[in-house]
Amino acid sequence: MIALVVSRADSASEHVGEQLLDLGDWTERHDDSRPDADGGGTYYRTDGFSLRTFDDLHIYLERPDAAFDDPDLLVVVSRHSGETGPLLTAHFTGNVGDAEYGGEPGQFARACPNAAAEAVAALDRYAPEGYEVGTECTHHGPTDVGVPSMFVELGSDEAQWSDPAGAEAVARAVLDLRGIDADRDKQVAGFGGGHYAPRFGRVVRETAWAVGHVAADWGLEAMGNPATNRDVLRRVVEASATEYVLVDGDHGGLAGVLDDLGYRVVTETWLRETSDHSLPLVEAVEARMDTVSEGLRFGDVTPPVDGNGDPADAVVVTDLPTALVDAAHGVDAAATRAAVAGVAVAFETTEGGTRPSGRVALPADDPTAAADALTEALAAVLRESYDEVTRRDGEVIARTEAFDPAAAQDLGVPEGPAFGRLANGEAVDVDGERIDPDAVRTERTERFPAAE
Repeated sequence: MIALVVSRADSASEHVGEQLLDLGDWTERHDDSRPDADGGGTYYRTDGFSLRTFDDLHIYLERPDAAFDDPDLLVVVSRHSGETGPLLTAHFTGNVGDAEYGGEPGQFARACPNAAAEAVAALDRYAPEGYEVGTECTHHGPTDVGVPSMFVELGSDEAQWSDPAGAEAVARAVLDLRGIDADRDKQVAGFGGGHYAPRFGRVVRETAWAVGHVAADWGLEAMGNPATNRDVLRRVVEASATEYVLVDGDHGGLAGVLDDLGYRVVTETWLRETSDHSLPLVEAVEARMDTVSEGLRFGDVTPPVDGNGDPADAVVVTDLPTALVDAAHGVDAAATRAAVAGVAVAFETTEGGTRPSGRVALPADDPTAAADALTEALAAVLRESYDEVTRRDGEVIARTEAFDPAAAQDLGVPEGPAFGRLANGEAVDVDGERIDPDAVRTERTERFPAAE
């Protein structure tokens, strides 16, 4: 069940609350055990949700979950204030530094990364014309909520706080959370960047990773030296329910402190590369091959991993057929990378991840078929440039015919336009003698070992 909190001290919150009630099939109920000001009195229930209203401004509430019947998730509908124009946003609550706006300093409410990612996607679906949708860093209270929670907000000034279309968009996005879990398998805590966290917003929208708390630049500055605030950093990550952290920018030893605390400091590239593969498989492949930071890239094949077995058993690691890869790369670099990625679980690269080189991890269920698919994918790239490409006895045989200037000169063909016509397959006359294109063409055959 998702607990919905409306604050009478926030006009935007009230307007979103009205839209929630208009859009849902609610049952009105009454709770005499709590004061009206504290979520008691009249409240509302519908499938998957309970909505209660509080007098206090939501950022100052303590344990608002206590007003509800064992919620799994708590969502506060709120205004967003700022000079950002019409904006719909979602974020978590906590204070990296001082607690100027509710909660306790250095404390954090339990985040709900998956639910927040789903909320942002829903806001994108429902945002009225002229509204932007974004994410924010962690800021303000409350910090003691009791269950995973987030704010979903309508902003950024009075014109939007009273806008029925904006309030309806927020309400619809919140109702779309019915049945959504707070967490997912892949979530990361964030450090650094601006208040509106563009890098972390990209991660939410463009990868399979959800983002928990984000301690922005200004919060880290307010916190002070990372080495003397290890407990604060630990609480950020723990409240994000993860062991992975992404640091945006250089913050004077922050990454080293996080690493020393036992968290894995990753890059945006790592998050993108690991989006489609299970984390046990990622860890197993990186242990046997290069890491992503060293050039490892994950392909399009996602083999099943036995939950009771060794994830490394899902792949076979072998050498890429170097000569064949290099020849294909010379024909079409992008197509070569795509050919390898299309049949591989993972592969090593050079040149910033663009050139396959070294080893490849193929699915282990049929290694022979996987190697054959790799060979055929690379041979297909060669066919873009060679006249004929065949396979025989563990080799790829590529044949091409080309204009031979030396042969043309031997036959007395003068350099110039006649060379060009012969190269284009046209016959020419030299001193009354016809020279056919076939007479000045040579055949070149190259052989490349297939993948094994």
